[in-house]
Amino acid sequence: MSRLLLILLLAMALLPAPRSGKDAGALADTLLIRAKPLLLNASNPAQRRIGRLEYLAGWELTSDHPTFGGLSAMTVRPDGNIIALSDSGDLFGFRLPGEQRGMREFIAPLPRRSHEDDWPKWKWDSEALIHDPESGRYWVTFELIHRICRYAPAFARVEACEEPAAMQDWPGTGGAEAAVRLPDGRFLIFAESAYGPRGSTQVLLFDHDPADPGAPPASLGYYPPQGYRITDAVWLAPGMLLTLNRRATIYEGFTAKLAIVDMGELAPGKLLHAQEIATLRPPLLADNFEALAVTREDNRTIIWVASDDNHKFFQRTLLLKFALGETEEE
Repeated sequence: MSRLLLILLLAMALLPAPRSGKDAGALADTLLIRAKPLLLNASNPAQRRIGRLEYLAGWELTSDHPTFGGLSAMTVRPDGNIIALSDSGDLFGFRLPGEQRGMREFIAPLPRRSHEDDWPKWKWDSEALIHDPESGRYWVTFELIHRICRYAPAFARVEACEEPAAMQDWPGTGGAEAAVRLPDGRFLIFAESAYGPRGSTQVLLFDHDPADPGAPPASLGYYPPQGYRITDAVWLAPGMLLTLNRRATIYEGFTAKLAIVDMGELAPGKLLHAQEIATLRPPLLADNFEALAVTREDNRTIIWVASDDNHKFFQRTLLLKFALGETEEE
């Protein structure tokens, strides 16, 4: 592929996609998500390891539904079903390939408050998704309008929304890209590109639910792998986060790095450092990876990664499943 063509394709990929004006909920019965199994490395079918990850399975997801795609976040339920969030305020629910139990597939817009029903589609640039299994509630961050909303169990309704003052000077398309709810109830909200202390990207630490009014958050910093930007983060183990980080270049297209962050004691000015554990780049499966989830199976930590196809014909919606190893393969 010529360098000029690759530049044009990458530019198209990073531009906001046109949003469908059709009612996604009315089309829910037509949704059928197909899953095509994929090798980690088509040029080396035997490859199963990258860094500390063991490749278990992977699929390309497709659908005839007009709003399918654009996955920016997801949660994997204990019954093996996935709820995914698109970057245009739509929810997707589907079973894992081969899973016969659990919920029926669906696609529907996030619930809205009545006075926001007429908002243009571009305002619903939803990027991060948090689920609290104890209460059943969900939290969603919105990048362009720098907002955090809390939803009742099963996304039955909007419970609260807030636009924290500390986020209002974040870049429009570099805002709240990743979010984590800590076991003690605090929240970390990661900016994609807002400046933090000492050349880092900014992270806000809320000691309360950020969808409600409260005291100003503490400002922290995050150092992603060099040249990369965070796209998602999840709680991994006591005192540790797993982050997903993305880069797009004219030479390799999209690449992604998974990294572990040892948080230590969190305090204002704290700098969080990403320690890379695996890289997804060609000839391995690679695309615009934005969604991350962690589960447990047979005493193993399972890592799920999904890509945002930006609703572009030359990108794909990939869903990959890995097991986390203790050490990197020699």
